[in-house]
Amino acid sequence: MAKTYFKLAVLLFLITGCASTKKAKFDDYVFETKNEKQAYITAYNTALKLWDIPYTEEDVKTSFGTAHVIIAGSKTGKDLVLLHGMDASSTMWYPNIKTLAKNHRIYAIDFLMEPGKSTLTSKPLSIEEIAIYYNEIFSHYKLKKFDIIGASRGGWIATLLASQKTNSIDKIVLLSPAQTFKFIDKVGKTTSALMLKLFPSEKKFGKTLTTFSTHPEKISPVYKRQFYLANKYAKSNSSMFKMHPFSDKELESIKNPVLVLIGDKDVINSQESLERAQKYLVNCKTKIIKDAGHFLTIDQPKITNDAIINFLE
Repeated sequence: MAKTYFKLAVLLFLITGCASTKKAKFDDYVFETKNEKQAYITAYNTALKLWDIPYTEEDVKTSFGTAHVIIAGSKTGKDLVLLHGMDASSTMWYPNIKTLAKNHRIYAIDFLMEPGKSTLTSKPLSIEEIAIYYNEIFSHYKLKKFDIIGASRGGWIATLLASQKTNSIDKIVLLSPAQTFKFIDKVGKTTSALMLKLFPSEKKFGKTLTTFSTHPEKISPVYKRQFYLANKYAKSNSSMFKMHPFSDKELESIKNPVLVLIGDKDVINSQESLERAQKYLVNCKTKIIKDAGHFLTIDQPKITNDAIINFLE
């Protein structure tokens, strides 16, 4: 399986590597043109309204660029950081945000090497620099003993942050974390996402959603538009090649309470992922969400929300 994944990664790198590293015309790491970026940001702003709760947007300067943070929820609640999945941006939390914000102070952070409102002003980040980027944001808001939820790539980042010797994280929720406990479970089925990146079209986008979601019909058309533009306009993200499953030692170093959720139809994780999590995370709970794919928060929002809140509270 790892060998198959490696071949897939090499193919993507050979075809898109140059495009992902060349300097953009208007000095933007993610988008090729101003018009493409503006079209995406317009779609982002429209999708953010799906949150349907009061929120504020702030830009935080970091060593690598500007971090965009959406803040919402109870001012007296426990701090809760949200890390989105690849190309999904912080707007992806619209099916969950009302539940999560009820008793938490939310900080949803856009990853600066993906479509969103964060802006990279340095070279692409190393794994160590990704950790520094988020820790600078945590320091800016003086976050201590906060909880964190990471979806897909965001789950990998949350695990990275928790594996550091010193971190201020309390509880961790991993929603089908990508490349965290094992390589992609069903590589063949995920090639639709690769083809979408290489040759974007509405048809390929629809096929990708069907691969990753058991209920793509639940996805808001407004959010679907933004997500499609992320795949259509954003340059290929070479940082995905740096995402390798964590070692036994790295996982054992995480003492935090951790909840790992995956869908029973997930193409990224399987029972094997949960078994490794249970074996090496010393304080771990796991659960399989029925009739759900990789997009847990959309396929089964109530069940997923209830599981998260029961764990956090």
